[in-house]
Amino acid sequence: MADSLVIEVVAGPDAPERCNQAFTVAAAACAAGVPVEVWLNGEAAWLAVPGRAAGLVLEEAAPLTELLEIVLEAGQVRVCTQAAARRSIGPADLIEGVTIAGAAAYLERILREGTRTLVY
Repeated sequence: MADSLVIEVVAGPDAPERCNQAFTVAAAACAAGVPVEVWLNGEAAWLAVPGRAAGLVLEEAAPLTELLEIVLEAGQVRVCTQAAARRSIGPADLIEGVTIAGAAAYLERILREGTRTLVY
């Protein structure tokens, strides 16, 4: 098993199945004890705003709010600096525990030895 997992989520309410799959994998990895970091980019940035994840409903899937909660408890969630800026999302707009970080921090994370990266 990888030492850690970084999942970049670029799909949001515009592609609910891909978005939910990303968080399902992230939550499963957290449950398995794998250090997980989820990066929200593009339309997925909206999921870092309180109440937005509740609007993404997918039949036969765990609620996104529950999956996000699992990841926040056991892992980390970050929003891309540029994606947040393009949507006028600032630190005060985020769910508690979510942070904003840029490309340099993302690269530092994905280039670490033993890290696997998935993009949804």
